[in-house]
Amino acid sequence: MIRVFLAACLALTWLAHSASAQQQEAWVQIEAHNSLAEAQDRARIYSGALADVHGFSLGNGWYGIVLGPYSRPDAERVLQVYRAERQIPSDSFITFSRALRQPFWPVGANALNRGVVTSPLPTPEQETAEPVTPQPTDETPAEARAGERLLTAQERRDLQTALQAAGFYGAAIDGAFGAGTRRSMAAWQASKGYEATGILTTAQRKALMDEYNAPLISVGMARHTDAQAGIAIDLPLGEVAFDRYEPPFAHFEASGDLGARVLLISQPGDRAVLHGLYDIMQTLEIVPLNGPRERRGDRFTLEGRGNGIVSYTEASVADGHVKGFTLVWPEGDEARRARVLSAMQSSFERLGGVLDPGAGEAAAKDIDLVSGLKLRKPRLSRSGFFVDPAGTVVTVAEAVRGCARITLDSTHVAEVVDEDAGLGVAVLRPTEPLAPMAVAELRGAEPRLQSDVAVSGYSYEGRLGAPTLTFGTVSDLQGLDGERQLKRLALAAQSGDAGGPVLDTGGAVVGMLLPDPGADRKLPDEVSLAADAGALSAMLAAKGITATESGTQGDVTPNELDRRALGMTVLVSCWD
Repeated sequence: MIRVFLAACLALTWLAHSASAQQQEAWVQIEAHNSLAEAQDRARIYSGALADVHGFSLGNGWYGIVLGPYSRPDAERVLQVYRAERQIPSDSFITFSRALRQPFWPVGANALNRGVVTSPLPTPEQETAEPVTPQPTDETPAEARAGERLLTAQERRDLQTALQAAGFYGAAIDGAFGAGTRRSMAAWQASKGYEATGILTTAQRKALMDEYNAPLISVGMARHTDAQAGIAIDLPLGEVAFDRYEPPFAHFEASGDLGARVLLISQPGDRAVLHGLYDIMQTLEIVPLNGPRERRGDRFTLEGRGNGIVSYTEASVADGHVKGFTLVWPEGDEARRARVLSAMQSSFERLGGVLDPGAGEAAAKDIDLVSGLKLRKPRLSRSGFFVDPAGTVVTVAEAVRGCARITLDSTHVAEVVDEDAGLGVAVLRPTEPLAPMAVAELRGAEPRLQSDVAVSGYSYEGRLGAPTLTFGTVSDLQGLDGERQLKRLALAAQSGDAGGPVLDTGGAVVGMLLPDPGADRKLPDEVSLAADAGALSAMLAAKGITATESGTQGDVTPNELDRRALGMTVLVSCWD
C-alpha cells in the first residue's frame, strides 16, 4: 500500500510539473493551414529564414507553424520584433503548449515539454549600452478611472473593438464599460502580465490599441488629401505612393514589397456615368472575374479575386461628381487587407474639387489601356457558330477547358452543355437569351473531293473585330488515320479559326475546323482537319438539339456567302 501511495504521489508530482512546464513554454504562432502539405511547405520556407521553427497539428484538420518554445517575455519580444520587421504576419500571436498536438516539423522532432530555448533576439540591454530613461510609474486604479472619464465615446468603442479583435470581448460595441467589458479588460491584462484590475491605465490602453492597429501601422496608414481629385482618405502610404493623374483616376503605385495599388476615382457625372464606370471597371485586369458585384441607384461595389490579387472598388455619385476608390492587395494577406479596407471606407471624405476629364488627352494612347490601366484579356479565343435560334454554339473543346468564364463575342456569358473529347467538340449555351443573325444549315451529304470550301473564323483571336473567310478545297473525305467523322482540307488556317464553320459554295456548313493536333503531330501549313457535319448533327441530337439541315441549292454569290458567315460565326473566349 505504501509503495502504491508513493507511486501515486510521484505521478501527481510529475503531472503537475508537466502542466507547469506547458504553461511556461510560450510559442509564437505565425500561420495555420488546413492542408498538411501546404503547412510543411510553409514551415520549410520559414526555417530558411528564422530560428526555432516548429509545426504541430492543432486539431480539427488544422496545422500550425510556430516559433519557440520561449519564456513568456522572450516570446512577447520575438512577436513584437518580427512583426515590426515584417518577417512574420501581422496577425501572429502568443500560444501555449497545451494548444499543440502531434508534431510534423521538423520531421522526427518534438520540442514539447523539453524546456524553453534561448531567444534568437538580443535583449534590449544587449542591443544598446546607452542608459535607458526609466518609464514613469504606472497609474493607480483611481488614476486609471480618471483617465477613462476623459475618453470620447468613439475612443471607448475603439477599446472594445480592440478587445474583441484580441479575443477577449464578445458583447456589443457600445462604449459602455459594464461588467462584461471590465471582465474582458481584466482577462487582457492577465494575458499581458499586468495586474488584472479590469481598469486599463493610459499605458495599457495605448498598448492595446497599438496591438490592434499593428496591421495599419505596418503599412504606414496615414491621412492623404488630394485637392485636385477632391478626396481625403486614409491610405497605406508605406506601401503605395502617388504616381500620376489619368482621369478619372489618381494612380498610387506600389512603393513597398507588398505590391499593393490604390486608385482614387474622381470625375464629373451622373448615374449614367456611374453605371458606365461600373461596366468599364469590370473589363480591367485589376478586377479579376470572381467576386461579388453590386450596383444600385447612386453607388456600386466590385470585388474581384484571382491571379494573385484581391481587388475592391466602390464609387458613388453626389452633387454631379462620381467619386470613389479601388484597393488592389495581394492574396494571402486577408486580415491586414480587411483592416486597411475598413480604414479607407470609414475615412473617405468628399471635398470640393474633381479631376478634369480632358486633362490626360495629350498623353499617348494605347489600345490595350484605359486611363493607364490594362484591359483584361482572355487566355485564348477561338471561333464557333450558331446552330439554332436559341443561340446554341458549337466550338472546339480546347476553347472551353479550365476557364473561369466563357463568353460569346466578349460580352455574352455561356456555359458548356456537352463535350465530345474524342471529336474535340464542345456545345455552349448562352446564360441569357441571345438571338443570332444567322444559324448554320448543316449539310448531311458528304462534300465532293477537290470541291471549294471556305472557313469563317476569327483568325487573329478577335483583334480584327470581325470574322474573315479563308478559302481552300476538300482534299480527303477522312482523317489522317482513316477517321470517317473527319475531313482533310487543303487550307491554311490560323489558330483563331479553329471552331469556325466550313462552308461550301452554296453556304451550307459541311464541318467545323479543328485545331492543329499539337506537338505530337504538326500538320503542314496547307493542311487542316474538320469535324464532319454529320458527326456534329449526331452530337447535337443526343442533347435534344435539332440542327437545321441544308436543302438542295446551287452556289451563292460571294456577298451572300460572306453575309451568312458573318451572321453565324461567333468569337468564343476563355477567361481566367
